[in-house]
Amino acid sequence: MMMSKEELIQDIEEARERLNKSIEHDDEDIIYHRSVELDKLIEQYIAAGY
Repeated sequence: MMMSKEELIQDIEEARERLNKSIEHDDEDIIYHRSVELDKLIEQYIAAGY
């Protein structure tokens, strides 16, 4: 199921916030995981042609 553009943008913004907070407080494994999560969401956005 494809997410709406608005849902995907909201998920990207939330993932970006989590990543930014991780950079300040977490170890590199968590930072890496959150970076990959954000990359996948951005990839979905691009693939959807938004």
